[in-house]
Amino acid sequence: MPATELASIAADLVAANKGILAADESHPTIEKRFTSIDVSNTEENRQAYRNMLLTTPGLEEFISGVILFDETIRQSASDGTPFPELLESRGIIPGIKVDKGAKDLALFPGEKVTEGLDGLRGRLADYHSVGARFTKWRAVIEISDDLPTMFAFNANAHALARYAALSQEAGLVPIVEPEVLMDGAHSIDRCDEVTRAVLSSLFEHLKLHRVALDGLLLKTNMVLSGKKSSDRADVQTVATKTVAALTETVPAEVPGVVFLSGGQTDEQATAHLNAMNRIGGFPWQLSFSYGRALQAPALAAWKGEAANVEAGQKALYHRAKLNGAARSGSYEPAMENEAA
Repeated sequence: MPATELASIAADLVAANKGILAADESHPTIEKRFTSIDVSNTEENRQAYRNMLLTTPGLEEFISGVILFDETIRQSASDGTPFPELLESRGIIPGIKVDKGAKDLALFPGEKVTEGLDGLRGRLADYHSVGARFTKWRAVIEISDDLPTMFAFNANAHALARYAALSQEAGLVPIVEPEVLMDGAHSIDRCDEVTRAVLSSLFEHLKLHRVALDGLLLKTNMVLSGKKSSDRADVQTVATKTVAALTETVPAEVPGVVFLSGGQTDEQATAHLNAMNRIGGFPWQLSFSYGRALQAPALAAWKGEAANVEAGQKALYHRAKLNGAARSGSYEPAMENEAA
């Protein structure tokens, strides 16, 4: 695929007032979510749940793309339409998670490296053939008194860059996702320091691998205090520090940053994104690629029951609408109480 087409897809994924729905949960992750509503983690239930999400009326108003899991991209809606085809028919771009998960980094206790590069070229060709047009690869970085080490985030940056190059070679837009975890008691300043180092390393490796920056998206964490911190930063501080960190590390050629919501409540993720977009003045779009922060209200309303599909869809639409408003800085907390 020509580089201009990759750039066009990347730009479409961060179109105004829209963001990405992350529906790429692995079987262990979706089991945790189903357990919370007392639903068995069967293929039938997973298909029914994804069908509810992806057939939500009006979803295309606020969702530009959906990240799918290997199982899901091969499944069909209840009417027999393959999920990628269903999404395309609604103007939503199908994507796919391609990494094999974070594994222990040998000889580096407490640190992880994401695996999945072996055989990736062939898998990417397969995913393109079944309708995927973008991909995602996640790396996780943990903060402690001694972590992360320089080697750990360089190892993950190298893997992210190799994945990104292979994706672009296959005609797929890569979403590179280095996530600095919220776990721990670290301060927002410590998160800021680590996030800047991680992103600087990432873009150095992307450049070395000749990855076209206008044909990719960055998915990353916001600069946040650790969950166990006794001094949690407020919304405006998070927004200011996150924008400043991105300004120092993310090249202007990158069309957009799609934040992950890891560790935040639905409302916090929306409020932080909204505050950043009110600051403005940056060269890239600031959007969202939320999983739990979009799905949680829908999951709770659905409860695994066919009679609750409409309620689940209304909850998802409402959450997507609020995050769509945050894209332009027009979200207000009072909107949380509007009828879904």
